[in-house]
Amino acid sequence: MDYEPRSIAFLEREGRVKHYGISRPRPALVAATREAARAAIPSGALGFTIAHDAATAALGIVYWWANDNEIHFRGFAAPRDAPGALEPHPGTGMACVWELEVIDFERRAYLEDVLKNDDVDGYLERALQPVEV
Repeated sequence: MDYEPRSIAFLEREGRVKHYGISRPRPALVAATREAARAAIPSGALGFTIAHDAATAALGIVYWWANDNEIHFRGFAAPRDAPGALEPHPGTGMACVWELEVIDFERRAYLEDVLKNDDVDGYLERALQPVEV
């Protein structure tokens, strides 16, 4: 695989869930990822999503914090030509190197704001700045 930088951007916050996009995801994928989050994230949990228009599939990845210090996730995928048709993905892969940029940022923010300082609002206000990786 030849390396190509990917753009990563914070899209918006919806309640207690932050939404990110990788490779300028198409609107249908962003909407489908948000819908998947509404179904997957337990009520009241803090979480974040990644809508990733990857090279081989449209990916919607949903993460949430549980049991004080654990991150949980559900992965969804759709064909590249139907980005809004996300279905649960049965694979065992955790994340690609670009998705890890978001996960690392969110881990650090959660550790600092929630676990160390009991500041949920601070965590929800903190977002990864646009970056190319």
